[in-house]
Formats: sequence, C-alpha cells, structure tokens
Amino acid sequence: MNSYKKFIPCIYLLNEKAVAGFKDTTVVSEDPVALARFYGENNADELLVFDLSTDDASHEAALDLLKMICKEAQIPVIGAGNVKRMEDIKKLLYAGCMKAALNYSKEGNIEITKEVSLKFGKDKIVACIAEADEIAANEALLCEFADEVVLINEKSIKQAIEVTKLPLIVTLPEVSLDKIIELLSCEQITGVTGPAINANAKELNDIKDLCAGNGVCVRTFEPSIKWEELKTNSDGLIPVVVQDYKTREVLMVAYMNEEAYLHTLKSGRMTYYSRSRKEQWIKGETSGHFQYVKEMTADCDKDTILAKVSQVGAACHTGNYSCFFNEIMKKEYDETNPLMVFESVLNVIKDRKVHPKEGSYTNYLFDKGIDKILKKLGEEATEIVIAAKNPNANEIKYEISDFLYHMMVLMVEKGVTWEEITEELDKR
Repeated sequence: MNSYKKFIPCIYLLNEKAVAGFKDTTVVSEDPVALARFYGENNADELLVFDLSTDDASHEAALDLLKMICKEAQIPVIGAGNVKRMEDIKKLLYAGCMKAALNYSKEGNIEITKEVSLKFGKDKIVACIAEADEIAANEALLCEFADEVVLINEKSIKQAIEVTKLPLIVTLPEVSLDKIIELLSCEQITGVTGPAINANAKELNDIKDLCAGNGVCVRTFEPSIKWEELKTNSDGLIPVVVQDYKTREVLMVAYMNEEAYLHTLKSGRMTYYSRSRKEQWIKGETSGHFQYVKEMTADCDKDTILAKVSQVGAACHTGNYSCFFNEIMKKEYDETNPLMVFESVLNVIKDRKVHPKEGSYTNYLFDKGIDKILKKLGEEATEIVIAAKNPNANEIKYEISDFLYHMMVLMVEKGVTWEEITEELDKR
C-alpha cells in the first residue's frame, strides 16, 4: 500500500467534453485538458479518467484527448472505460496512463485480469468494482493480479471494508470533511475519488493540512530543510537557480524569502520575492507560464537552492525559453548530451519534411513513403546483427548510428517525439 492517502479527482469524457458523471451528462468543462491541468495545479495526487464513448470513432478521439491529458496534468493518470481486450489496456498505457482499469461489471474484463497483469505488470492494473460482493468473489484474483480496487459505488464502502483487506480507492458523493477523514483513517482505504474531490479541488491543500492534523498521512511538500537552516543574505533572501527537470537547461535565477519558500512548498508552483517590486510573485501568475516544482535541493553551504521544474511556456520575460541567451564567448566543442543530440537530429529531420531540400536523402525517404522507410530500417537492423559478430567495436557503433537515423525518420513520419520515448522508457 502507499505510505500516504491519495486525493484523486475524476474526469468523465463524453464527446470530447468533461461531463458530471456516468449518468449525468451535464457538461462541466468544454476543455478536459485544461480541467486536468487545473487538478494538477491544485496538488491532486492522481487523476482518474473515464472514457464514456459509445462508438469506435468517439473512443479513438477520447484516446487522443487522454494522451494530451496525461501530458498536461502533471500528475499520474488512471485510464478507464471501453476495455474489452488486452489491446485496450495497451492503448490506455500507451496514451501515457500510469495505470489502466478493468471494469469488473463485464465478465470479459475479469477473464483477462491475469493476462494483462502478466503482460504489463500488476502495478499497472486497477479493477473498477461496484459491489462489495464482487470483490469477495474475486479476492484471490485481485490480490495476485491487481494493484488496487476502485470502488465506484459509495453505498458499498462499509461492506467492502468488512470483506476485504485489498487496497481500496473509494468514490464519494458530496460529503463532510469529517467523513473523508474518517474513511481515510481506515487502513485499507488508500484514496478517495469522485464528486466530493472534484467539488473541493481548489481546497485540496487545506484539506490535506486538516487530514495531517488528524493523524492521516497525506502527501504534502514538507521540507527536509527548514527555512531557519538555510543561510540567507543580508536582506533575508536566498538565490534560487531554476532548471528544466527534463533537459537540465538552466532557465533563470531568482530569490526567495521565507514566505515565498513556504508558498512554493505548499502550492507546488515556484514563488519568488521580487527585489525591485519588493513583493511576492508566483511565476506565471500574469503570463500563464507557471513553473511546477519537481525537486528542490540546497547546496553544500545551504546558501543557494537548485529547483528542478516543469516549465510552461517561456521562463524569460523576453519570450525566450531560458533567460540565458546572451552569448559572451564560446569554444568549439562536441555536444555529448544524448538527449540534446537526439533532439537536434530529430529537429533537422522534421525541418526537412516541412522544408524539402533538393538532393536530401531524408527527403528521398519521405518521398518514397513508409514502406521504403521500413525497408531501410530493417536493413540497418540486420547490419547491426552482422556487425555485432565482428571483433571491431567501431563497426557496430557506425551501424547503430545508421539505424538510429532511420528510426528517427520513422519517428517524424509517425509523429513520435523523443520525449514520448524517454517517458515510456522511464516508466519501464
């Protein structure tokens, strides 16, 4: 079980909009991606997304939307709905979901539990169950092959607690805070979801504080280093170096006082003290270019903070992604950061597709189409195998480079990015 109890808002997708629930099709948001971002900004722990589409075309549109939700939410996503076979679980996970849900009201979903668990891992599988009796009837299967149970019927909570020790995420209608605290105090309840969480998303930080005050372990950003332990300058400020958590590019340098430090930790959004305006400022509050905290560390002397963030838009007020763009001097050197090299080559290939260049081998491949690209990729893969049998290590290096180039041509042709590849590898 998780070491902390989770608050999990829900999004019910229907016709590419977010509706109120399974039976209530009142539109609550025309932009489900923005709604997902809102939940992430307010420190929800996870997000549960139900696809309520009723035909194949709508389902594919929902999967495209789910992909954007996973990218923008800044929190793990559980994908649910329209699962009939293993392929559907794969689609949810490939869309970027941390976990995929099986609907146990459908016998076919129960039957594939073991299969999908062995294929993708128990930690990727959640079971959505309405009645406590269904949990009891499938206890052994769930225990071995599912990570959690989402109980979607609030009337079954009491019975479910009595019949199982499996970790439960329970769905709540509008209820009192006392009731939420009472339920989260139960050992097997690992999280709460549903309308009660959706309606109170803006107050999640305060709700978590109250839960913590009542002995419920929740995820908060309590600092390992208190403000008093940091060494500030004569103005009571500490410099903060801000870095993109993916590329490690330095974005900007700013300052924090104690209030900004504590607000950053509580809100999850970078907050600074403006020395010129002599006031607090949340980065992105006016521009929308927020910085979401991924990690904060102090240096050896504890007089400087390094913040790794997810940057929305540009960090610099000039519109540049980073504030550091005024070159002073530069020696010639080879770029050896793998991600930077891969991104650079991929961008050149993308540019060739948009702006063809006469005599370009890349454009030749694009002109010939997918079959030619796949044929060359297959040939290069074979060359790697042949090179691997030879003693000269340089040969395999060259063949792998050829393969990677052709693979990137395929990536551009199919609209796949390195970010998507690295995120998938990281999940594994």
